[in-house]
Amino acid sequence: MILVLLSGYIRLKLEESPLYARLKEEGKASTNPIKDTYTSGRNWGLIAIALFGATAPEGVVWYTGQFYALIYYMTTVLKLNYVTVYTILMVALTVGSLGFIFFGWLSDRIGRRGIMTWGFALAVITYWPVFTWLGTFRDNPVMLTILVLYLVTMVYGPIAAFLVELFPARIRYSSMSMPYHIGNGWFGGGVPFIGTAIAQATGIALGALFYPMAVSAIGVAVSLGFMREPTHKIRIWDEVGGGAPPLVPDQP
Repeated sequence: MILVLLSGYIRLKLEESPLYARLKEEGKASTNPIKDTYTSGRNWGLIAIALFGATAPEGVVWYTGQFYALIYYMTTVLKLNYVTVYTILMVALTVGSLGFIFFGWLSDRIGRRGIMTWGFALAVITYWPVFTWLGTFRDNPVMLTILVLYLVTMVYGPIAAFLVELFPARIRYSSMSMPYHIGNGWFGGGVPFIGTAIAQATGIALGALFYPMAVSAIGVAVSLGFMREPTHKIRIWDEVGGGAPPLVPDQP
């Protein structure tokens, strides 16, 4: 409750983003963003690309790397104690967090799609051997855990900028919120439950990996087949006449 109240207080103090503030000043903001977002066939196409080519595979890679691998797999399958698991988690997250910065920086220079697609492809290729090695080297799994987390940073580091560049500012949040939350909440959030159900149904210890590997493979296909590139060269300020963006909303 305290965190909810604190969050609400902070959000009430926030100003509009500089670009959206300029958009409103120029009278270009949408008067009905729900209608403009969900009655456009082209925009539905972009939403589908964002969901199946970016956020859904990103969500399953995220949940597999952080929740399934580090908590369920290590505690339930490998039978490691909680102190060991959370120590591994602490070390891996500390080291792996640098990947978010690096891959975000790299995507500004070489593009978003390539980095995310490689992350999805590596998930398909490496999950099975890496999780097999986790069982083999169960007494010292830190480096393998870091490897799994670096796949998370590859797909998550560039995704915020990618979604911003994919949709127009006048309906940006209305458009990106659906694929982002479905991709992470439903597809990603389903990893522990769906993966466990598959493992139990097949009787294969690593059967839970079939689900994130399949969704990641779909992400590779959609991103290569339908995702426009290079989005990192899109100048979002061109929507309001271009020029250097202000540092704060009320700066001329």
